Amino acid sequence: MVEQADSRATSFKNILLLIADDLGKNLGCYGAEVTTPNIDKFATEGVLFSHAFTSTASCSNSRSVIYTGLHTHQSGQYGLAGKAHHFVIFDHVKTSPAFFGEQGYLTGLIGKVHVGPDYSYPWHVRNESATRDVAWVADQAGEFFDKAKAAEQPFFLTVGYIDPHRDMTRSGFGNSEIFDARIKDIPYEPSSIKVPAYINNLDESRFEFSEYYSSISRLDQGIGLILESLKARGLEDDTLVVFLSDNGPPFLNSKTTLYDPGVRLPFIVRNPKAAVKGIENPNMVSYVDIFPTFLEWTGKTQHAPTILAGQSIFPILEKSELVPESEWKHRVFGSHTFHEVTNYWPTRFLRTRRYKYHRNVAWRLDFPFSADLYGSLTWDAIRHSQPRGKEGDILVGQRKLSDYIFRPPEELYDLDEDPLELVNLAVDEKHKERLLEFRGLLEKWQDETLDPWLYRDGVSKRFIQHHLDAGMIVPDRFDLDLENIRIR
Repeated sequence: MVEQADSRATSFKNILLLIADDLGKNLGCYGAEVTTPNIDKFATEGVLFSHAFTSTASCSNSRSVIYTGLHTHQSGQYGLAGKAHHFVIFDHVKTSPAFFGEQGYLTGLIGKVHVGPDYSYPWHVRNESATRDVAWVADQAGEFFDKAKAAEQPFFLTVGYIDPHRDMTRSGFGNSEIFDARIKDIPYEPSSIKVPAYINNLDESRFEFSEYYSSISRLDQGIGLILESLKARGLEDDTLVVFLSDNGPPFLNSKTTLYDPGVRLPFIVRNPKAAVKGIENPNMVSYVDIFPTFLEWTGKTQHAPTILAGQSIFPILEKSELVPESEWKHRVFGSHTFHEVTNYWPTRFLRTRRYKYHRNVAWRLDFPFSADLYGSLTWDAIRHSQPRGKEGDILVGQRKLSDYIFRPPEELYDLDEDPLELVNLAVDEKHKERLLEFRGLLEKWQDETLDPWLYRDGVSKRFIQHHLDAGMIVPDRFDLDLENIRIR
C-alpha cells in the first residue's frame, strides 16, 4: 500500500506560490549587492525573468491580479482590502484558490492574506499571520505538505511573506523582532549602501535601505527553509514553484506608482519537468499570466474561467532569447486606481520593450502619498533637508518633486535612453505619431477589458455607452473643457 500511495503522489501536479511583500529586484541573482544565496540558488534551478511586470503597484491589488488573472479594474479590487479601505473583488470572479479547490486540490495560505472577500478565497488551510519569523512559516508549510501527502491530494499552497514590507515604525523593517534560532541576523552598513538611482542618496535613505536589505536577507533564509522542507518530503519533482513580489520597494518613485521600479519585479519559476534550467528569460510577462500558467501546469485548462486577461507562459518558459512577436506579446498593460481609500489616482500604462506610455485619468489631482511612504525618514529628509537641484527644485531621486506630485494627462518615455522615466516625450512633436499609436493601443485594451476609467469628455465611456448607442455624440477628448464645451 505504501508503494502504491507513493506512486500516485508522483503523478500530482502541485503548486507552491511564494509572494514577497514590497520586494523589488533587490536580489543577488538580479545583480543587487544583497545577500540572498537561497533565492540565487533557486534561480539556477529554474528560470529568472528579466522583464516581469505586475499590473499594479499596490499590495492587495497586485495579489488579486495574481489570484484572478484579471486586471484590477476587471476584478473590482481597486485598492487595499484591509482596515477602512475595504476593497474586494466582485462576487462573480473566480479565484485560483476557489478553482483549484473545486478541482480536488488541497489549498492553503500561510502568512499575509490581504484580499477579499473571504468567501471568494476558500483556502482549506488558512493560517493567516503577521509574523516575520520565516522559520515558523516554513514549519507551517511542512505541516501542510504532510497533510497533502496523507490525504493523497495534489496541493496549491500560497505563502504570503511579510518581509520586506515596512513595519509600523518610521524606518523599520521588523529587524528588531525575536526570531527562531535558525534565522540569522544579516546586518548591512548604511555607509556602504548603494541607493538606487530612483531615490535620493541621503543618510536617511541609506539607513532605511540597510534595514530593508536585512529584511530581504531574512526572507531569503525563509525561502531556503521552505524549499528544503518541500524536498525532504519528496515533493520537489512534482511541484511548480513560483517566487515573486507583489510590488516594488516602499520608497517614492516606486511603490504606488506605475514607474518601472514599482511594477518591474523579480519573477522566478522552477518547473521540475523542464529540460532547460538556470537561464535568464528576456521575454515580457505579466502577473495576469500566472493563473493561466497554473491551469496549463495542472492540465485543468478545459475547466478554466471563461474570461482571463493573460496567457500561460509555458510556451516561452524555457527560452533564453526573445521569441518573435507573432508567438508572444512584446508589451504589457496595467491599471492602478487606489492604494488606500483616500489615495484615489486612476492611471493606466502600456509598456513595450523600449517605451512606456502612461494615461493619467485624474491628472488634475495631486498624486497622493501612501501612509508608509509619507512617514518614512527618506521623505522627511527630502522635504526638509535635501539640497536642491540646479534650478532650485526639490528633487525626488532625479525627478522634480513638482513633477512627482503634479503629473500631466499623458507620459511617454524612451526607456533605452531614459530608464528613470524623466523626459516626457508626450509633449514632443517628433513623437506625436508614437504617442497616438500607444494611446490607441491603450484605449483598445481599456475597451476590451471594460475599463470604467476609459474617459470621454470627463465621463466614463462605459457608463454612457447606452447613450452612445442611441446616437449621442461626445467630443473625442479625455477631459471636459469648460472653455470649449460644444462639439466642433
